[in-house]
Amino acid sequence: MNVTQRITEETSQTEEARRATGVCDVGSMARVIPDPEVPEQKARRRFTAEYKLRVLREVDACTSGEVGALLRREGLYSSILGKWRNQRDVGIIGGLSPRKRGRKTDPDKSLRNKNFQLEQENERLKKRLKQAEAIIAVQKKVSEMLGISLGSEESNGRSE
Repeated sequence: MNVTQRITEETSQTEEARRATGVCDVGSMARVIPDPEVPEQKARRRFTAEYKLRVLREVDACTSGEVGALLRREGLYSSILGKWRNQRDVGIIGGLSPRKRGRKTDPDKSLRNKNFQLEQENERLKKRLKQAEAIIAVQKKVSEMLGISLGSEESNGRSE
């Protein structure tokens, strides 16, 4: 193998390695191609009512300089302390617990569904009643034409 073949082979190998890693050597500076993958968002932190009350007690016991250190240690912002204080002052212990996010459930929904079902059943029964009345009217006309009397005795199943 001569020298020119070896140099061409090494050059092609380094170019393939650059393509595989995504690093291109332009001059003396290396450039990294950014990853097109979207990073996953962090999940929202949820604090229990006990934790909130504990932090508020600690903050109330702190002096002004210690509050900042406490917030940094716990990874909290001062604005959230204000919200928690307002909830505590109003007396809503349940308000300190995290609430379910999203659309609230409609308490009247089950009543509306039941009402809708009953209205549909009512319409269906009205149609059946109208049909039954029409059948009875036809039976009366047929019995009159044939001269059959529809007395109370025959309707009870007794004939004398």
